[in-house]
Amino acid sequence: MKSLLALLSLPICLAAVADPIQQLSDLAKAGNGVIKLDTSTFDLLTSPKRTWSASVQLTAMDPRRKCSPCREFDPSWNAVAKAWATVPKAHRDEHFFATLDFDNGQTTFQKLGLQSAPVVFAYPAAQGPRAPTNGKVSPSKYDFTNGFDPAPLAESLSKHTPIPIPYSDPIDWGKYITIGVVVFCAMISLLYVRPILQSRWTWAIITVGISLVMTSGYMFTRIRGSPYSGGGGNWIAAGYQNQFGQEVNVVASIYGLLSLSFLMLVMVVPYQSSAGRQRLQVYLWTGVFVVVYSVLVSLFRVKNRGTYILLQISASITNNNFIGYPFKMFL
Repeated sequence: MKSLLALLSLPICLAAVADPIQQLSDLAKAGNGVIKLDTSTFDLLTSPKRTWSASVQLTAMDPRRKCSPCREFDPSWNAVAKAWATVPKAHRDEHFFATLDFDNGQTTFQKLGLQSAPVVFAYPAAQGPRAPTNGKVSPSKYDFTNGFDPAPLAESLSKHTPIPIPYSDPIDWGKYITIGVVVFCAMISLLYVRPILQSRWTWAIITVGISLVMTSGYMFTRIRGSPYSGGGGNWIAAGYQNQFGQEVNVVASIYGLLSLSFLMLVMVVPYQSSAGRQRLQVYLWTGVFVVVYSVLVSLFRVKNRGTYILLQISASITNNNFIGYPFKMFL
């Protein structure tokens, strides 16, 4: 009786052995497109008589192995394998995706001489119409130069598949939702900000501010990486080609006060209804202009002493009294 059963089961066993493609196809279907390998199934998948090609990930997912790159790369690998599982069966059964974990195939890792993970090998077909014409059936190793992103992986492995892998990046809904929220908030804010943006005073302040920043030497100090101040509390750098950050602040403040006093004299004072108030503001803003301008010229004298000495010599030669700068003041 046992002999009869053995004889009856023999054709089934022979059929299973004779059709490894079906066996691999069933394993891939059970693993959602990825064959979970051990040492024996790895030998079957990479058989020297294979008429199919295969992409194999060798990894170490067990937390005890502490392989962070393995856990980072695994979702990309599964995404590409899942994309390949959508192609027609006729093409799908000509190329297989598989994963061999270190704990399930230490012997294979040692045979391949692997000291790190993850590693991806692409095995070409060894026999049949898809076998390489040059006869090279050894596996090729995937280069992680482009990182762990699935798109470069799919593009590279498509060189070994019968048809390109139909992978496309999933829609990043979070990105589009964020953009939509930002645009919506911007439109709501614009209703309140619009009067400010349409005011000529807003653009006047912006224009004056940019002018002060650019003319005070801010970009000069940023490009050259000048220090904020010198040693011993010195904040004025000698010469035209040197400037400290603190000096920029002082010069910008001086230019701002000069501009403000001039604008007040031109745009505000003439429209005062009271003659006394108008006269007072004329004296006030003229005084501010004279004092601040004197400070500016005094700063020029301290910063460029060589020029000041040359002017004194020139004045002595021509017998002229040299004041040096109008409304002389000391810093």
